[in-house]
Amino acid sequence: SGILRAVRALGEPSFAWEPLTPRGVAAFARASFERLFIVQCLFAALAAAAVVWVLSDGIFPVIDDAIDALPDTGAIHVARLDWRDASPLQLAEGRIVAIGVDLDHSGALRSPADFQFEFGRDSLVIYSLFGEAELDYPNGYIIAANQPDARPAWGAWSPDVLALAAIGTFFGLLLTWAALAVVYAAPVWLICFFANRDLTYRASCKLAGAALMPGAALVALSLVLYDLAVFDLVQLCFAFGMHLVIGWIYLFVSPMFLNRALPAEKKNPFGEKK
Repeated sequence: SGILRAVRALGEPSFAWEPLTPRGVAAFARASFERLFIVQCLFAALAAAAVVWVLSDGIFPVIDDAIDALPDTGAIHVARLDWRDASPLQLAEGRIVAIGVDLDHSGALRSPADFQFEFGRDSLVIYSLFGEAELDYPNGYIIAANQPDARPAWGAWSPDVLALAAIGTFFGLLLTWAALAVVYAAPVWLICFFANRDLTYRASCKLAGAALMPGAALVALSLVLYDLAVFDLVQLCFAFGMHLVIGWIYLFVSPMFLNRALPAEKKNPFGEKK
């Protein structure tokens, strides 16, 4: 076809720094593992930055406002909320998160936020597009539910939460990509075998690892757009599902940009013997 002739005319890619196109992904099959790892670190860092952005811009300000609205007394102890202020009471509300207190979970608090955290007398109920979940308070712990104690505690823990989110996202992606590259290398090698492309199993691992980065870039961009109210929660979930599909598309399409195997290297058990 014309597309395949155009691909062959371009020749095999050699610039292994850009994993956003099938041709760029194919280039990593010939690159070193060190080169692949450097680029993966860059994309993992971008994804971690997107997670930190959403937390610091879309969620943490709501938590700050909720703490400012807390009374001077109150705590969760013996798996029960000691609350002496008004109820139901919406403490803080944003587009992503809302936080309120309804001791009896009467249903009086309803927020358009994507996730509503409602603290009751004996449990926390989380409302979202996915339904509702009720979590009992932990027994044996004392959790501050008053502004004088909660403000310094949150001020001390919030930077650690951001750091843990960034580190967890960064290393979680690298480990996930490494594991999936080993698994996906088999179908990549089979595609290249039947398409008569010159690719070893080791190179298939590198191509598979590179093919996972465009999907991660889509999720990172979608998180930022979600925080900016360009995407809603449904669109964000759709983008998350699409990032899995995109990875498979790149796995199937990228090998077509590699050189064909030489005829002498192609083994055909039904060919004529010379």
